[in-house]
Amino acid sequence: MTRSKQQLVRDRVRLQNQTEALLEEMRIKLSGVVSNLFGLSGRRILEALAGGETDPEKLADLGDDRLKCGRETLVDALTGRSGPIHLEILKLSMQRLKLLDKQIETLDQMAAVALKKHADAVTRLAAVPGFGVDSAQQVIAEIGADAKAFPAAGDLASWVGTIPGSEITAERNHNSRSPKGNQYLRRIFTQAAQAAVRTKGCHFQNVFRRLIVRLGYNGAVWAIANRLCRLTWKILHDHVSYVEQATEPSPQAKKRRAQKLSQALRKLGYQVILTPINPIVGAAQG
Repeated sequence: MTRSKQQLVRDRVRLQNQTEALLEEMRIKLSGVVSNLFGLSGRRILEALAGGETDPEKLADLGDDRLKCGRETLVDALTGRSGPIHLEILKLSMQRLKLLDKQIETLDQMAAVALKKHADAVTRLAAVPGFGVDSAQQVIAEIGADAKAFPAAGDLASWVGTIPGSEITAERNHNSRSPKGNQYLRRIFTQAAQAAVRTKGCHFQNVFRRLIVRLGYNGAVWAIANRLCRLTWKILHDHVSYVEQATEPSPQAKKRRAQKLSQALRKLGYQVILTPINPIVGAAQG
């Protein structure tokens, strides 16, 4: 189910790129003024455009007031030359987008039902910086709720393919390229690492800043992915929770993070009760 969902997500990204190319052909620069072409404002404008509305002033009225671009800029971006064929293709694209979103939501719900008995594991893993409910479900679907198939964290990292390669000759390592592993988990841990290094005050951000000088951006991100992979094994195998050891986040930030996580879990049908944990007992450090 999670793999099927990822295929649909890739199809959605491909559709977004195709829609952007279509708009470029229509001389409409909507993607240049909205952060997400398929976000709320973007979709309202695209739906109206697909319905035959081509007046840039009226289309601009559908944009959210919180858009960073001004109204004049939005109107200018929506001024183009759209023909009947363009609008028909755009209409088909929006119909397909609705279908993809509905199928993705259905698979999300199906995965949540299947993993409901492992709700505690999903919650603990989702709390790790860079992760979320969706990525936690995907990881558990691949390796199990307790990762019992892997005796040690290194075994999981080797299977996923996040460990550095080793080709030693004359006491020198001539190739540190990571081995091929589970392509689904490699993608998840890479995305989680990229998100973790952007999290303010996070332990992984501090480690990333130390490593980037020596390894470069890609190497440092991959090193963080390896650490996240090993931490995942610790959390699932030993049934512990993550405790941030870097700068203590503000109470407001912790509350927002807890509310966001709870909302995402409840949306999928999980029963959520978040309670503070003792940082000394049953904790996994980053």
